[in-house]
Amino acid sequence: MDGEKGKQRSSFSGKLGFVLSAAGSAVGLGNIWRFPYLAAKYGGGIFLLVYIFLVLTFGYAMIVAETALGRMTRKSPVGAYAAYGHGWQFSGGGWINAIIPILICPYYSVIGGWVCKYLAEYMKGNVQGLAADTYFGEFISSGVSVEFWFLVFSLAGLVIIYMGVQNGIERVSRIMMPLLVLLALIIAVYSMTRPGAMAGVAYFLIPRPENFSWMTVVSAMGQMFYSLSIAMGILVTFGSYMKKDVSIEQATTHVELFDTAIAIMAGLMIIPAVFAFSGGDPATLKAGPSLMFITMPKIFASMGIGGIMGILFFVLVLFAALTSAISLLESGVSTFEDEFHWSRQKATLVMGLLMVGLGTLSALGYGPLAAVTVIGMQFLDFFDFLTNSCMMPLAAMATCLLIVRVIGIDRIAEEVAADGAPFRRKVIFDFMIKYICPFFVAVILFSSLGSVFGLISI
Repeated sequence: MDGEKGKQRSSFSGKLGFVLSAAGSAVGLGNIWRFPYLAAKYGGGIFLLVYIFLVLTFGYAMIVAETALGRMTRKSPVGAYAAYGHGWQFSGGGWINAIIPILICPYYSVIGGWVCKYLAEYMKGNVQGLAADTYFGEFISSGVSVEFWFLVFSLAGLVIIYMGVQNGIERVSRIMMPLLVLLALIIAVYSMTRPGAMAGVAYFLIPRPENFSWMTVVSAMGQMFYSLSIAMGILVTFGSYMKKDVSIEQATTHVELFDTAIAIMAGLMIIPAVFAFSGGDPATLKAGPSLMFITMPKIFASMGIGGIMGILFFVLVLFAALTSAISLLESGVSTFEDEFHWSRQKATLVMGLLMVGLGTLSALGYGPLAAVTVIGMQFLDFFDFLTNSCMMPLAAMATCLLIVRVIGIDRIAEEVAADGAPFRRKVIFDFMIKYICPFFVAVILFSSLGSVFGLISI
């Protein structure tokens, strides 16, 4: 059984399996509802340029570091940290990395349930109903309906995880990721051919230095950090499933390209459509759920083939959400297998129970539990704040310290270059992981906390 003590650890079949699974983890809701909003708000083409630069430097260094750590130890985050770092700060770093996906997956699956609901409604032909101003608010406050769709989405993810690494995660990623790219291309082409849409294309793709600001860098850094699944325990876990004859650097390059390409296509799907719909005003492009569940349905309702486009769009979003959710699930399940020596069945069952318990709080948080808040936030918003703004930057900082102070950069380089594999960007990796990554992580931490508490505006 996968992960049982004394038996061979699960593994991906090869580089393609790792790349598609890691890319599936990276390509999630953040690419679709956060990236276009930030790009529109912070300079369009200049934001995109800064984002790509950060992916190729900061993102590259963190992906290589976490993947190499996982493959070196053949363990999920807790065991990987414990293999080298024996102090409380390092064991704590391992547990933070392990707990993050366990906390994210439940509320992420609630949003996945929202996607399922909208897809079902588009398939029933309810195009105009979904575009109503009150539809989304009434739905998320309904309680029973939100819980039902949350459970549907969660069950789909748990079934895939139960099937294992190659038969579950890898097989699903091999099917969903190419289809996701195809759907993104179809929607992007259609969006860009709407009357008035080319103004949005130009705004998004052409860098204009006058649009640059320090917040362009900070917001691009934060988006890249979350988009690439850094500091969620996922890359350590997936690295532990990577075979020694697979090049870490080449696989990382492919993940970078895949994630960036999907982010660009998300921008080309949404920004031109919003420009065409709003008459060229980027300020109408809102962040988060309002973009996906309010703005886009209004745009689809204004199209002649809005029903078809709505179906294609929400199938794409569902694939993105599901591939990310199964990565989060796998990281949690792997930790249970490694640390408690449970079978995959037991680990999946426990993860499922945790998902239902924590996810139900988020599912009902805008309805029956709306009066219950944590530091003034609904449950979903609180879990998002706790993981994204607090725990993930701390987890990334712990990883940097572990590699620089304990393991040593040379040991990571040996792992990356195993079996004669290339490490062409070693100079970039060394400099970033020593000096720049810790600084960037600190900036993300303080900017995230500052934004939440109203000290700065992001």
